[in-house]
Amino acid sequence: MTVDLNSDVGESFGRWELGDDEAVLAVVTSANVACGFHAGDPLTLRRTCEVAAGHGVRIGAQVGYRDLAGFGRRYMAYERAELTADVLYQLGALDGLARAAGSRVSYVKPHGALYNTAVHDADQAAAVVDAVTAYDASLPLLGLPGSVLLATGERAGLRTVREAFVDRGYTPAGTLVPRSQEGALLTDPGEVAERVLRLVTEGTVVAVDGSVVEVEADSVCVHGDSPGAVAMAQAVRDRLTGAGVRVAAFA
Repeated sequence: MTVDLNSDVGESFGRWELGDDEAVLAVVTSANVACGFHAGDPLTLRRTCEVAAGHGVRIGAQVGYRDLAGFGRRYMAYERAELTADVLYQLGALDGLARAAGSRVSYVKPHGALYNTAVHDADQAAAVVDAVTAYDASLPLLGLPGSVLLATGERAGLRTVREAFVDRGYTPAGTLVPRSQEGALLTDPGEVAERVLRLVTEGTVVAVDGSVVEVEADSVCVHGDSPGAVAMAQAVRDRLTGAGVRVAAFA
């Protein structure tokens, strides 16, 4: 049994620092690197790519809305062609920085509000898929199981990768609890590690209402800006490997 462990990194901007990317990148197997639209400046992103490459961590382009002030977590209405162009722009920029660091972009994952919108919005999901197929149709697309995004990607011939979340609460429908609601964020490393082991080995997770939800995942994510992200990532990796689960990149 094998699972990928990923994290959102590269989200600092200038003198404003978010998360401990170096420590996180020493633990995870894949890095969802910001692309400058929701977070990250060019120097931050280049350094993040260099650290990821040094640890042998796969680099993914975490594409998002053009919304630095809102950290890409506010819904934005887009014309499909405009969103496709924005995603293409981000892909090309990060891939250039990754190649300068001796690596390359190995997969694509939407960020924040774009991620959640593409779960159900056919136009925005299609815009992301259009960009990936136009840039490099061999790139895997990471997203929520059962989402419109992954279904659209599969129809377009992309390799799709199912993702679950280490530090987020789930609704009975198998979607993420909105960050504004109680139960949205989990912070206890031990609790999180046991939860992830169950998810990976049994394919289930306990939702906020106590019901059991089926969630199949090829990759699990810990948000780099979550409190105690490094401790959670290490606890998850230790618990999985201790139970005989191989932790390795999917890309």
